Amino acid sequence: MTVPAILVFDGDCGFCTRSAEVAERIARGRFTVVPWQRLDLDALGLTPQECEEAVQFVRGSGSRHTHVSGHRAVAAALREAGVPWSVVGRVLTAPGLDAVAARVYRWAAAHRHQLPGGTPACALPPGPR
Repeated sequence: MTVPAILVFDGDCGFCTRSAEVAERIARGRFTVVPWQRLDLDALGLTPQECEEAVQFVRGSGSRHTHVSGHRAVAAALREAGVPWSVVGRVLTAPGLDAVAARVYRWAAAHRHQLPGGTPACALPPGPR
């Protein structure tokens, strides 16, 4: 079974849901955007913990799936969306900018309950990031 590219987000988070709505608009049908709570994570090779901690971008078929998370998932989705977004996606993972994008993503994930659309329910449980 071939699975189209999927951007997997936390559907319990208001900030994530609003961000996913933006992703759907730029995707133009090139990938799907689905909350992890509605997916068979085992079939995609994901865990609930991975999906709670960071957005995931999954590609694959049959039992072979690959995924990237966090800022690399955002970059992969942007690359999949085509021009002009693909340029932004490549920039996010360019040498020298990859580490900066990772830090910005980790900060946003840790503070998503304080960002536009966020609610106290968006807060991540304490733990290493």
